[in-house]
Amino acid sequence: MHNKPLVTVICLCYNHASFAIEALESVLGQTHPNVELIVADDFSTDNSVQVINNWLKQHPEIQFIANKENLGNTKTFNKCLKLAKGEYIIDLAADDLLKPDSIVNQLKGFEESIYGNLGLIYGNAELINEDGRYIKDYFETNSNQKRIRRQPTGDIYIGLLNGNNNLCSISSLVKREVFDSLNGYDENLAYEDYDFWIRASRIYNFDYVDKILVQKRVLKDSMYTLLTQKNNKKTRRFNHSTYLILQKAFKLNRTKEEFVAMLKRIHFEMTVAYKTRDFALLIKYIFLELKVRLETKK
Repeated sequence: MHNKPLVTVICLCYNHASFAIEALESVLGQTHPNVELIVADDFSTDNSVQVINNWLKQHPEIQFIANKENLGNTKTFNKCLKLAKGEYIIDLAADDLLKPDSIVNQLKGFEESIYGNLGLIYGNAELINEDGRYIKDYFETNSNQKRIRRQPTGDIYIGLLNGNNNLCSISSLVKREVFDSLNGYDENLAYEDYDFWIRASRIYNFDYVDKILVQKRVLKDSMYTLLTQKNNKKTRRFNHSTYLILQKAFKLNRTKEEFVAMLKRIHFEMTVAYKTRDFALLIKYIFLELKVRLETKK
């Protein structure tokens, strides 16, 4: 790796007028000197576009895409990815913040990793509220802000299948070649990270930098607060996407051990489907479980 590789930060905005400028400034404030910023608004219903356009008057070199209709994160990100020139990619939400040394520490992680065929580096994050006040660390830390439990690295495919391995996707730096090999995010899904991790970990090793790299804002209307709501359209779309992801993983699996690992995640999602009263999804999981069990007996 040369010392100053170009890193592209793709910053996606949807109704983040109150936070977008702080997020964008956190990108420009990186200590790494070679950063490309691409900004996209996914047809916000607040004044996000106006706020960003006013900011761009001082930064005319930055590319800005303003969707004419709401396309969703996956499609909007892929539009930006086509414009990106960086050797590495960061997917940043416009309500989150990069720490000043985030990219420097991520690139150092790539340089010092013991793993070959490394596709992704990730670290820890601070969770903050809407006012920017600290809530807790994403991964529990000690007094020195070091992870208390060892974070999984290397080949983590099975751990992602069974749910034992959790990543902090907002703190990740990904080689551009990973996105190219996977054709970007799956645009049929309501969310992107779990699918991307599984597909990427089938091919590449992952590594962890034990530092706080990002501040993640926790909002009342974020997708993750909707996971267990009953009779909610967004909840159902999110949980149906997880089912589609596991269907895809079924085709990626190679060993009995991987199918056994998959059963644990299926059982968890069946519980979620029951609690959210999505009985149609529960039935789909029952049939998927039967298919997986047949593979474990071979």
